Amino acid sequence: MTDSKRNGTKRNKEVMGELLRRHGQTYAAEAHIHLKDTPQPLYRTLVLAHLLSGRIRASVAVSTSRALHEAGLRNPKRMTEATWQERVDALGRGGYRRYDERTATQLGEGGRILIDHWGGDLRRLRQQADGDADELRRLLRELPGVGPLGADIFLREVQDVWPEFGPFVDSKALQGAERLGLPQRTSDLVRLADEAPNAQLASALMRAALDKGVVADCLNRVA
Repeated sequence: MTDSKRNGTKRNKEVMGELLRRHGQTYAAEAHIHLKDTPQPLYRTLVLAHLLSGRIRASVAVSTSRALHEAGLRNPKRMTEATWQERVDALGRGGYRRYDERTATQLGEGGRILIDHWGGDLRRLRQQADGDADELRRLLRELPGVGPLGADIFLREVQDVWPEFGPFVDSKALQGAERLGLPQRTSDLVRLADEAPNAQLASALMRAALDKGVVADCLNRVA
């Protein structure tokens, strides 16, 4: 290995280390979702992915996820049993006001589809996808308001509890790697991250893609 390549690898590992140490929290963790392979946290993560895919700040999506939980709307049954106005009010308390009426409708319809097609249990959707990430994305997009971005966010967040779909670094997260001057191949990024969970790696890169301050923070610390 040449000195320039060795120095480049050292620099990349330092940047990755700072990124993970300071910005490696997943969005699910930020929303106080203790993610595991059980129905309720998986559903809450799906709703969070739905909210994060809207044209609204990530911090607002996270606070709205918490507000829905506090309102008791934490599984498909409770979501569909709530009135439309109850869903609107919970979204508003989280700050998700710009799209609250449409999102309230989508969450109600999506909860009903989950119950009708998969018994309200996303693990059945996982079984149907049978390890095929593209099929998983297709199934997720059957839910109102969960487009390609929302499906990618969900997959990014759950990849450590559904390991057959990881490591997964979506195109938006790769933009974060580019901003940091890091490699653009998922395998290279995983190597730089050492033993860090894949979901934390992808979330940290996503934060770099969304916030120039994250990039500046990491680069200044290794300058």
